[in-house]
Amino acid sequence: MTEHITFDDTAIADVASEGPTQTTAADIAYHRLLIVNVIFVGTPGTAEWVLVDAGIPGSASFIKRAARQRFGDSERPVAIVMTHGHFDHAGALESLASDWEIPIYAHPLEMPYLDGTSAYPPPDPSVGGGMMSALSPLYPRGPYDVHQWLQPLPADGTVPLLPGWRWIHVPGHTAGQIALWRAADRSLIAGDAFITTDQESAYAVALQKTEIQGPPMYFTTDWDAAGASVHTLAALEPELAVTGHGHAIHGSELRAGLRTLDEQFDRVAVPEHGRYVDDRGADGVTANG
Repeated sequence: MTEHITFDDTAIADVASEGPTQTTAADIAYHRLLIVNVIFVGTPGTAEWVLVDAGIPGSASFIKRAARQRFGDSERPVAIVMTHGHFDHAGALESLASDWEIPIYAHPLEMPYLDGTSAYPPPDPSVGGGMMSALSPLYPRGPYDVHQWLQPLPADGTVPLLPGWRWIHVPGHTAGQIALWRAADRSLIAGDAFITTDQESAYAVALQKTEIQGPPMYFTTDWDAAGASVHTLAALEPELAVTGHGHAIHGSELRAGLRTLDEQFDRVAVPEHGRYVDDRGADGVTANG
């Protein structure tokens, strides 16, 4: 039986207390929890806000604390929207769902990983060359089980309780990954369709140097779909992007970086060899799964 990495609450607290939640727009902010961002969508002082993603295991109390700092007594959001269900995005989901008893929205293809049905395919520790990749066999693969609160995102692309936002299917890193897009101000919440730090390297994760990268290699199972998803998001020409890992990025730096990633995806983002690169089927998953 594979042992899983556990996350120490003290370590999470140290990171969570490094500084305030980062505000990127009047109603968009993110908070880094060790290796991943959770995102708050809603104007400070309002009771109607939405949490996007749910951090690493053990982080529920720190998400609540950050929410109180931003929204005052309105610690409880009206909903949680999941970009995808990997352990670093859904680690506190069961705890938060049990406490808050609010709807959780996800793409239908992501729901098996959030309703107790299926674990994710195994990671590929051979790609990326960094410590985060090497440790990936120890990361939990689920499934999480929040079936009693889980609902599919509407097929028309709207996002419940987030007027003005639409969801976009951006598979590749997972089958049901989504991004959130607000055309009015060209704001993008990208999940892990692309990120702004080298997630394979523990040093880069700690340093948080901003550089647009493809999705984390060790958990990406369909590279053709991942490239198509980057192309879709680059074509939007966003003004702001908040990603699952790394700092938010704005303006011409964002657009130029996304164009470069799109144009050179196979060269700069896709590993030369690996479990989900060699001998992959139509769904990007090798025959031995």
